[in-house]
Amino acid sequence: MIAFVFPGQGAQYAGMGAELARAYPEARTVFERADAILGMSLSALCWEGPDERLKETEVTQPAILTTSIAALAILQTRGLRCSMTAGLSLGEYTALVAAAAMRLEDALPLVRQRGRFMQEASSGRRTAMAAILGLDSGTVADICARAGAKGVLEPANYNSPGQIVIAGDHAAVQEGIVLAKAAGAKRAVLLPVSAPFHTSLMEPAAERLAALLARLPLREPEVPVVSNVTAQPTQSPEEIRRLLIAQVLSPVRWEESVRAMSDMGAQTFVEIGPGSTLSGLIRKTVPHARVLRVEDPTTLGETLGQLGVQAEAHGPA
Repeated sequence: MIAFVFPGQGAQYAGMGAELARAYPEARTVFERADAILGMSLSALCWEGPDERLKETEVTQPAILTTSIAALAILQTRGLRCSMTAGLSLGEYTALVAAAAMRLEDALPLVRQRGRFMQEASSGRRTAMAAILGLDSGTVADICARAGAKGVLEPANYNSPGQIVIAGDHAAVQEGIVLAKAAGAKRAVLLPVSAPFHTSLMEPAAERLAALLARLPLREPEVPVVSNVTAQPTQSPEEIRRLLIAQVLSPVRWEESVRAMSDMGAQTFVEIGPGSTLSGLIRKTVPHARVLRVEDPTTLGETLGQLGVQAEAHGPA
């Protein structure tokens, strides 16, 4: 069984998707649709940058989603389907589009607003995120509790065995880094992120997002979509809405999500979109799985070859 997985914020870079769009009309069509939906040249930002603009959360989120769906379109036109899907944070929206639970026309404006809401949620407050490597979840939870005297500090991402991200008020995160190193962490470093995503400090974003999701048309997914919040498949549109709201201020349980997909029968994971972060996390979590990715024509060809599918390109229109 094959699982398609989709990256989240941080995977973006100028040039993403450009080679696929030049070589594959179905990918180019997705970028053209995105430009029309958003009323802006998102494709130019993806392909040319500048990086400073791409790093703006309200641009980053639709840009990564579009690039991932463009790559997915190439696989779909070659008859490749998955048995389940999931995505890291923003990537969960891509997974819902891939599973036909959400339309691209609805997802792109939604994630642009989501990015804006998340960025504005902690405006005026000095916050940070940090990666902790080499400690278990219990130790990290204890560190967050002990650093709480300095401000809000919570686990934000359980990425893979021994890799956990913490987030909150800047002073508390700094204290958490000190405590983590004292507890024997292999590394404890600040991340270049401007807001404390997936913590209780995102409550204002969750409230604003809830209003949009209440009006958003959703369908039951055609294949299971594993939720970041529960690490279990979601089914009904009502459940999807509830979990997407909770996702903004809840830790991303990616390690558990990968294990759940493996337990559901996934033997091959295909990371679709910019970067290779998820591939590394999956290999650490389920070392026996086959991990492939599609980011550009080279990785597309390699993946299709592994799956026994031809990768002919059609060239520019």
